[in-house]
Amino acid sequence: MGFNCGIVGLPNVGKSTIFNAITSANSVVGNFPFTTKEPHSGVVTVPDERLTILVKIFKPPNVIPTTIEFVDIAGLVKGANKGEGLGNQFLAHIREVDAIAHVVRCYENENVVHTYGSIDPKRDIEIVETELILKDIETIQKNLQELERQSKSGDKKVRHGIEVCQKLKNHLGEGKLARMLNLDDEEKELACHLHLLTAKPVMFIANVDEEGLTKGNDFVKIVEQLAVHRGSKVMVVDGEMEAEIADINYDEREKFLKDLGISESSLDKVIKEGYWLLDLITFYTHNEKELRAWTVKKGTKAPKAAGKIHTDFEKGFIKAEVIKLKELIAVGSDAALREKGLLHIHGKDYSIEDGDVVFFRFKV
Repeated sequence: MGFNCGIVGLPNVGKSTIFNAITSANSVVGNFPFTTKEPHSGVVTVPDERLTILVKIFKPPNVIPTTIEFVDIAGLVKGANKGEGLGNQFLAHIREVDAIAHVVRCYENENVVHTYGSIDPKRDIEIVETELILKDIETIQKNLQELERQSKSGDKKVRHGIEVCQKLKNHLGEGKLARMLNLDDEEKELACHLHLLTAKPVMFIANVDEEGLTKGNDFVKIVEQLAVHRGSKVMVVDGEMEAEIADINYDEREKFLKDLGISESSLDKVIKEGYWLLDLITFYTHNEKELRAWTVKKGTKAPKAAGKIHTDFEKGFIKAEVIKLKELIAVGSDAALREKGLLHIHGKDYSIEDGDVVFFRFKV
């Protein structure tokens, strides 16, 4: 698999509750800060309506869906970049994930304390972002020191690296996130090696109560406004309710949600968005034994995708026989599709597309 999304936020905003609902894991939940000290992780199935369609067509004896990992990371507080509240440890855990799901509390409940005494989504978001920015500035400063030592050699790449670091440092110094800075391809490659926290893609999870889920509230509107300026999406989730129904069988769960006027579980939306946030796509393979979904980055070439199945497939790649899902649905079967000449043959330069059903030809 190899792709994961870290769940972050202030203490007591519902991170672990939402994580438990998503993964049905046993992460500890409690009404006090730093309940989560070590990150918990859980691998979840990505909801995929297309896989259901393919099962009906191919009728395989075994089905293996694609997955994504969610990581529950402990809450951040002011001063985390200096070690406050076990901050350095938490920031290190954030560095290890590919994308971030930032949980923001958007409900009032006097029985659940807030670390800063009141509900204020703008303040809460900015506290977390400030800590990440400060840690990134520290990372850049350390990198600059090393590059400046190397610059005596006159290496052009080193000088360019210094320029990129200075540009990023100035940008972050204005309180802006690294991912919001426009860089050319070469600059992006140099910046990538810094593994900056604020360069990671982010979605916001507005954690609400039942009324907030069905009617919305002013707290959610604030998060949505802030998300627009950051190029992020907002998922509205009633974490407590989702945790309560997580273990109910699927049909009963769907009925319960429909009775509330909700067409799809908000957690399903979170999982899908986490998947898309990482710029991932799904392709499928099938044989007499199984139908399987595979995860690759968008733009992955056919040989590299074949290597996901087995390294021999990539080394000996000859061609990819590709079935387009819409065409398969239209004719109703693999055999009918082949008879109509709708099997697409591609070579090494073909980029796998989302929804492709692929059979790889290779030589040993």
